[in-house]
Amino acid sequence: YKLSVSPEMDIMEYCRKEWRGNTPAAKRMRKGYEAVAQKFASIRRIRGDNYCAFRATLFQALSQATQLPRWLQSEDFTMLPENLLSKYDWIKQWQLRQKPGRRMGEISDEIKEYLILLRKKWKNISEIKGPLEKQEACDKLFKNEEEEYSLYEALKFLMLNTAIELYNADKSGRRVPVFSWLLFARDTSSNPCQLMHNHLNHIGHSGGLEQVEMFLLAYALQYTIRVYRLYKYSTDEFITLYPNDPEEDWPVVTLITEDDRHYNIPVRMCQETML
Repeated sequence: YKLSVSPEMDIMEYCRKEWRGNTPAAKRMRKGYEAVAQKFASIRRIRGDNYCAFRATLFQALSQATQLPRWLQSEDFTMLPENLLSKYDWIKQWQLRQKPGRRMGEISDEIKEYLILLRKKWKNISEIKGPLEKQEACDKLFKNEEEEYSLYEALKFLMLNTAIELYNADKSGRRVPVFSWLLFARDTSSNPCQLMHNHLNHIGHSGGLEQVEMFLLAYALQYTIRVYRLYKYSTDEFITLYPNDPEEDWPVVTLITEDDRHYNIPVRMCQETML
């Protein structure tokens, strides 16, 4: 049994263990970790399946949540699957995680359950006042595989909804963020239906999130995702923000990656640091 989020470890100790050699890559990684260690004391390793970007982002968001985000409060939030399916028949081909011994219900009911679970967990954890208790609640949630993977299905569906909104906004001549053009400029995702078939349906199964999909995740959650990209140390992409022009009032979560494929999380801020 693998832990989804392993216990914290001193960042520099972790770095020394992982990057011993004298190759240029190892030296760059050590410099990168040193820079992160100016701001954060510890690191927590994230389980490395194809959900690690979701896992790292959601864990960070929940462990610092103090209120339910506005979009989670809206009345029609849980009606999303029904509303979208009534307009877009192709969403019936959404790839749900197969659960052993459970017959597939209506797809909209399944996804509705996941969205309700996301709202419930977010609400419960954001209401916990003590930082230790909050951390314990997060650890417990990310040890419950059934619930954890249901939350990722909810996030994927929210990304699809956001992609549809952006696509429609662009088609009707409204301004959309630059990443939205890039998202739909790919041969494999020139519209939301293709995005679902060729990308979202595969996340967690045969692939993780690509760079441009990190933007989509940030927009779906209305969070700024700040990533220390260690292999880009000493370039201006070392700290990358998704989106790069975040809204003022979006909360910020911080992740670490060595290769843009696997993400870990830094914890225990050394001093209050602002974007």
